[in-house]
Amino acid sequence: MQQEIVRIGLVGLGNMGKAHRANIRAGKVKGLKLTAICDRKEAMPEHEEDEAQVEDFTDMIRSGLIDAVLIATPHYFHTSMGIEALEAGLHVMVEKPLSVHKADCERLIAAHKGGGQVFGAMFQLRTDPVYKQIKSLIKGGELGEIRRVLWDCTDWFRTETYYASGGWRATWKGEGGGVLLNQCPHNLDLFQWLFGMPDEVTGFCHFGRYHDIEVEDDVTAYLRYGNGMHATFITSTGEAPGRNLLQISGERGMLTLEGRTLRFQRNRTPMSQFSQESGAGFAKPDCWSVEVPIEAGSSSHNDVLQNFTGAILRGEPLIAPAAEGIRSIELANAILLSSWHGRTIPLPMDSAEYERELQRRIDTSNHVKKPREVKISGDDFSKSFK
Repeated sequence: MQQEIVRIGLVGLGNMGKAHRANIRAGKVKGLKLTAICDRKEAMPEHEEDEAQVEDFTDMIRSGLIDAVLIATPHYFHTSMGIEALEAGLHVMVEKPLSVHKADCERLIAAHKGGGQVFGAMFQLRTDPVYKQIKSLIKGGELGEIRRVLWDCTDWFRTETYYASGGWRATWKGEGGGVLLNQCPHNLDLFQWLFGMPDEVTGFCHFGRYHDIEVEDDVTAYLRYGNGMHATFITSTGEAPGRNLLQISGERGMLTLEGRTLRFQRNRTPMSQFSQESGAGFAKPDCWSVEVPIEAGSSSHNDVLQNFTGAILRGEPLIAPAAEGIRSIELANAILLSSWHGRTIPLPMDSAEYERELQRRIDTSNHVKKPREVKISGDDFSKSFK
């Protein structure tokens, strides 16, 4: 008899975990039923009769009450909990990032049994109609060969109060990084999803430039491809108002996304061809500028969970297989490693070297957060799980 319901356990009731709990309880993901929650006892005040409340993660995955687990904890727990759940034969969905560093991603992915075991990552921006349209235009050859990319995603402004909201936040030990590991996994995932992985990465990171933190809050990276394409990636949590500007320059024109507006300046003749054939020194190819229509809607965590449920029940292909989550982590790690060493990092990068460098920063950290009144919700998970 075909399975009709997926029983899922949720671990971690931070801001994202609470949002997932509310959506699943409200029936926004068909075929998915929340049957167990794992966190500290004091973090689980709301109780529904058919939801088991468990403080020990191992007890939850061995309870027989769940078919799958949704991991929404601080970053370092993604690896250990993910491996334990996969080895127990459960289906697993991991919130971003997949892990803190490439070596842990490799360990986590290696625990996936394959076959009918579904292992997904929460990269919901892949469901956004804007980015789906961009991918369609690239894949369809509308831009021709891509020459240059600029992504200025500086609309991630965060306050000192935000960073004070959890003892684990913005520390090498608790979070493993700053804007690249917390805010930008989605952007970096989209980057590789749209353009593929570069061959070399050069990073320029500022650590605690705008905030009293030890990790990066201001980043510029240069990414180079073997075919000559190059890209600049800029992000920060200290710039206001900031912006989200993506420019893709190809032989057939430039595609520009700013906010939710997508504009295509299309060359009548590919630029390299025009350069070779034109007899005029200052001429440019004729160009039409059009606003590209975008379907209604936005990115959705629920769409990813619906797809995850469909993959378990009906074998649907995943929007974001967890194995692809290693790519955004490798980009983030390479940017940091390059900045630490002052040199360009070839890809694939040495995951063991990065793990050693990160551990050294954890071991030698002497940064102490200053006391601050915190008015927003934020859970400190550093002692949450047995």
